Amino acid sequence: MKVAIVDGYVDEPSCLGVPPYISPYPRYIRGMLNHLKIPSAYFTAEQVRTRPSLLEKFDLSVVIAGAIVPGKYLAAKPLSLEEVALLPGEKVVVGGVALELSEEDRERLNVLDFPFEDELLRLLCRLAGVDEVGFWENVNKFALLGSEVVREHPDFPHVICEIETYRGCYWGKCSFCMERVHGKLRQREAKAVVEEIAALYSHGVRHFRLGRQTDFFTYLADFDDWLESSKPSKQPEPPKPNPERLKAFHEAIWKACPGIKTLHLDNVNPRTLAEYPKESEKIVRTIVEYQTPGNVAAMGLESADERVVRENNLCSSVEDTLFAVELVNRYGAIRGYNGMPAFLPGLNFVIGLRGETKRTFELNYEFLESLLERGLLLRRINIRQVKVLRYTPLYAERREVERRLKKHRRHFLAFKKAVRKNVDREMLRRMLPVGVMLKDVRCEVFDGKSGITFGRQFGSYPLLVGIVGRHERNEYLDVRVVGYGMRSITAVPPLSLSKASIKELETIPGIGKKLARRVVGERVKGKGENELRELLERELGRDFDRIKVFFA
Repeated sequence: MKVAIVDGYVDEPSCLGVPPYISPYPRYIRGMLNHLKIPSAYFTAEQVRTRPSLLEKFDLSVVIAGAIVPGKYLAAKPLSLEEVALLPGEKVVVGGVALELSEEDRERLNVLDFPFEDELLRLLCRLAGVDEVGFWENVNKFALLGSEVVREHPDFPHVICEIETYRGCYWGKCSFCMERVHGKLRQREAKAVVEEIAALYSHGVRHFRLGRQTDFFTYLADFDDWLESSKPSKQPEPPKPNPERLKAFHEAIWKACPGIKTLHLDNVNPRTLAEYPKESEKIVRTIVEYQTPGNVAAMGLESADERVVRENNLCSSVEDTLFAVELVNRYGAIRGYNGMPAFLPGLNFVIGLRGETKRTFELNYEFLESLLERGLLLRRINIRQVKVLRYTPLYAERREVERRLKKHRRHFLAFKKAVRKNVDREMLRRMLPVGVMLKDVRCEVFDGKSGITFGRQFGSYPLLVGIVGRHERNEYLDVRVVGYGMRSITAVPPLSLSKASIKELETIPGIGKKLARRVVGERVKGKGENELRELLERELGRDFDRIKVFFA
């Protein structure tokens, strides 16, 4: 028997799996198959999209799918349901896709309900003819056994592995959130997580994201004590963070894997920082010291309207979020060795929740404006319309949600446009002034129409960089900032006046198209580097000192 693992990519609130990210799912599944001694091969969405016949020689395909919170993707795209249905041969479908489908569609596509690991493992055990075993009791074993699958990814070693530290949510009450499907809170031991990172490191992985949890600051907290002290009738406090354990955890990672290039985290609950400021301050300082620059704490504010907060049982208030943003900025706004700030907050807004009115959008925007006025930085502002999933309280109200989204669509679009134009761009200007160098930007896609190569640094939520000129995929460049989009920057690598194109030269602030053409014209006449530099000095005067940094 042979099994194909088809990575159709997941994009969940606490799990990234669209390249360059690799989610834990294909690694866990490979670990199950290796444990059961079932031969397997791994394919990505792009591979089966272009060559579906790859699956014909396998007895079963395990297809991973479910972009629950889809975004804009650069060089990869998740498999659609239509594409999944057309894949040849016997298949079973797993992942968050189960939360979006009706029972009829799940049966038609042979979709295992979410979370799927136990059910899939039982199926594989039956096929292998062995006694059934539980998934979570063996998750650490499967993570190690399946780590080698990363080498089969077509982009390897240009990948970043998502690492699961714990699953579930201590709050578990937000009206729209899918995390409740995981049931009770379950942590992985720090030693086991370090061993998984070390195994991936031994296979050549150098980029890691400590994601797959709802609040990194509560990883390694004493959940058992918290569960005993938390009464169902009382609104629970977050579990108390343990900064000493988290620091030791980071030290162990670096001791085992001294050549890591990226170590980032994902979700942070603002309420934890507000409830436990002393412990949280220590953790912020640990993150700045032991994780790599460009790091982002994704915070779920969801709404700055207190009415929406109440009616949807949201965990964090506006005051909690402001405190958390200030605390992270206090230590994380310093520039790191790769050009990016060390550690900054990101904010999530969800549109279409209960109690939403026109005033909600005004309050959201006013909160963002207040952050600008205070001089606080946000690395990322995520604005999305709510996706109503099974098992969430909003599912029973899905028609009302649809009506609300339609009614408020004009306000949503206006809010999003204003944020992108007036807040995002200003944040980028403050965060990355013209001339700042960003190191190790990986080129991914060349757009022939614009003459721009799009690339990103590795990271939790990396900034999109448009690099003037054509550069090959997987080429790594150090580039300097020359301009700003709404959610991206434009940059150029260090330029030589004797080789730079007109397009590259004209993007340098102060040069412009006319002077760029003159420089190239003089170059055609045989003028050398020094003479061309003198030309720019004469034309720009003292302004030339500001742009010298762009030339090698």
